Amino acid sequence: MYYVYMLKSFKKIKGWIYVGCTSNLEKRLQEHQEGKCYATRRYLPVYFVYYEAYASKEDAYTREQKLKYHGSSLQKLRQRLRMSLSTEGLGENTD
Repeated sequence: MYYVYMLKSFKKIKGWIYVGCTSNLEKRLQEHQEGKCYATRRYLPVYFVYYEAYASKEDAYTREQKLKYHGSSLQKLRQRLRMSLSTEGLGENTD
């Protein structure tokens, strides 16, 4: 399986979301958590918000590209995940 996933930072960085694609979701999340990924290192700690699973590598990478480079795709997903993307959705106290 191939996964398209979304991470968000616990830091209050308005609008920051990381979208990635991998065949090993658990290993990739661990790499992000350990600061091994340049793109997310400065936003640590990050939390896992969402993923989609695909049998086809091509389908997964196409979806990742749509989320990264076509604003309307990401905007629709953000609307669906409104509470998950807020720290209130995690039960965290933001004050």
